[in-house]
Amino acid sequence: MLKIKLQPTGKKHQRYYRIVVAEDKSKLSGKVIDTLGSYNPHDENNNIVLDQNNYQLWIKKGAQPTNTIKNLIKTNEATN
Repeated sequence: MLKIKLQPTGKKHQRYYRIVVAEDKSKLSGKVIDTLGSYNPHDENNNIVLDQNNYQLWIKKGAQPTNTIKNLIKTNEATN
């Protein structure tokens, strides 16, 4: 099963996340099928950069977003 999830990158206390499509059972640093955007929690606005067209395409193909991704998208839409 495909999941849309956060992949951590960056330094230990300065995490930066990529929003990726990957297999459910794969490691966080494992093989990625597609990169949809990014999220920087240290940014003042906590905005996410997300390719909406690509996101909707993967949802139609059956990829399931994690709860964290769902919440990030909801809060991002509410602030915009």
